Amino acid sequence: MLFGRDKQRMVGPDEALPGRDHRPFAVPARHEVLGTPLEPPFPEGYRRLIVGMGCFWGAERLFWETEGVYTTAVGYAGGYTPNPTYEEVCTGLTGHAEVVLVVFDPAVVSDEQLLRVFWEGHDPTQGMRQGNDVGTQYRSCILVVDEAQRKVAEASRDAYQRELAAAGYGDITTEIVDAGEFFYAEDYHQQYLAKNPLGYCGIGGTGVSCPVGLTG
Repeated sequence: MLFGRDKQRMVGPDEALPGRDHRPFAVPARHEVLGTPLEPPFPEGYRRLIVGMGCFWGAERLFWETEGVYTTAVGYAGGYTPNPTYEEVCTGLTGHAEVVLVVFDPAVVSDEQLLRVFWEGHDPTQGMRQGNDVGTQYRSCILVVDEAQRKVAEASRDAYQRELAAAGYGDITTEIVDAGEFFYAEDYHQQYLAKNPLGYCGIGGTGVSCPVGLTG
């Protein structure tokens, strides 16, 4: 079924795997590094950011190391298959991207500042890939949780596009879409690089600074 399939072609809803009506595995109760819960309820007034920027192992570490972040978790979003497994996502037949859920205290760190981490942490011009990781699951995306975050995301994209163009890069391919349901990934993926310090990390930026969040 998968032989010869273009891994960079987004699957349609009619082609997607059916999934299931329940999560097929357990999620750890606590963050390996921060010691905070991975699942709601979260503290009142805290905000969420959901982004995809290639392999979620390295992406998650960038955010848990950022001041003001309460917790992080990796998972799957932006596709069609309910409650997918990692193996299913890797087929390209769920439509999901590998994403990071970031829960943060807006009194300490802003959406703009976290988006700076996002933009500078990967190359958002590569389409359905990130470096050697090829496929729709590795696409760059921001799954916005409200209209205010959408406006901030679009403004930061436009500002970073100008900087990238000046440095000789092409057009940003990052999707900015409404956040649908976030599906947690398996326990061994959560905080993977804390558990496996020498593990694979495919994350790498362009070296171009993002002029967003500097005054926060």
